[in-house]
Amino acid sequence: MATAVLDLDLSAAPADIAGLNRYDRALVLIRWCGHPVGVVELPVAGGRLDGQATRRAMIDRLDWAFWERWLRDRLGEPAPARRPATVAICTRERPDDLQRALEAVTRGLDDGDELLVIDNAPSSDATRRVVERFPVARYVCETRQGLDVARNRALREARWDVVAFTDDDAVPDRGWLRALLPPFADPLVLCVTGLTMPLELETPAQEAFERYAPFGRGFRRRVFDGTRDDPLAVGHVGAGANMAIRRSALEVVGPFDEALDAGTASRTGGDHEMFARILAAGYRIVYEPDALSWHRHRRAWPEVRQTAYGYGVGVYAMWTRLLFEAGEVGVLSRSLTWFFDYQLPRIARAASRRAGSPPVLLLLAELWGCAAGPWAYLSARRRLRRGLAAG
Repeated sequence: MATAVLDLDLSAAPADIAGLNRYDRALVLIRWCGHPVGVVELPVAGGRLDGQATRRAMIDRLDWAFWERWLRDRLGEPAPARRPATVAICTRERPDDLQRALEAVTRGLDDGDELLVIDNAPSSDATRRVVERFPVARYVCETRQGLDVARNRALREARWDVVAFTDDDAVPDRGWLRALLPPFADPLVLCVTGLTMPLELETPAQEAFERYAPFGRGFRRRVFDGTRDDPLAVGHVGAGANMAIRRSALEVVGPFDEALDAGTASRTGGDHEMFARILAAGYRIVYEPDALSWHRHRRAWPEVRQTAYGYGVGVYAMWTRLLFEAGEVGVLSRSLTWFFDYQLPRIARAASRRAGSPPVLLLLAELWGCAAGPWAYLSARRRLRRGLAAG
């Protein structure tokens, strides 16, 4: 059976929840006065959750993230002036996902905000037709294929200095954009990432993916500073499906590497490589869990296996880029540490069927992707350079 994804606020006592006959458990996002503070998994009995038992379980699950949020509310954080921003959705031939994403984003826009849809190497007019239903959105066609190509186009097209990126298969919370913006009051902050929760866990493949590679990075605000944090270890910083970047980063650290991420042989890695460059330059990245978004994981096993393989390719493609382009020899020791201290133990736990472990086939797919990563990046870089030379 599947897992119900629920969103409950402790500041209002939850009532009994019925209609869960299709589910044997529930993943509950815990909020306090609207702020995400934790998550708990509960069994579903008889198609329902008891309200009182659910509340007790939510309270028992709270940790320091809740008390930190409570203390910040009690002390009264000063609210910085709301600046207008640009939201960019980079998409390619997924009109149904895009429709849902645009509906969510437009609910959170304020006066003056800009919304861009970058249609990447389209093979039809499906994306344009969806965008035409949203007068607030501006359609931009980028004929060169690649997610990082589309991201760079969004940064060049943006009217405002802060550009918030969301994927077409994500559903940002109403307060998502407002939560991403305050950290940019610090001039050293070049990037802000947010909390990403699963939109649905309706299939075994989606549940396995959530165990394998959850997008959430916890419920406490964190500041990653290039003067003290390792720029080669950015997996815990966040994900490109939920991030905002200063447009001026183009001049400060350079554009996204267009030989990385979707649409290239590298498959992924463009967001993390940018995070690494920001930290290596001595700037800051803030992880803000109030910037909440919901991501629809791939529903079928072949898609999830390909995603795991692509993650492996992307990690080693990113490290190959840092080694050859930036001279970061530390990636050699970092790759060995990641293999022996993280990947092998995780595969061993999965092979022994330890509770909570992802399927071993996903971990092996990732490992196979790691082996392909260096060649994939070099191949993508050669193809990019040939394309640019050809005009």
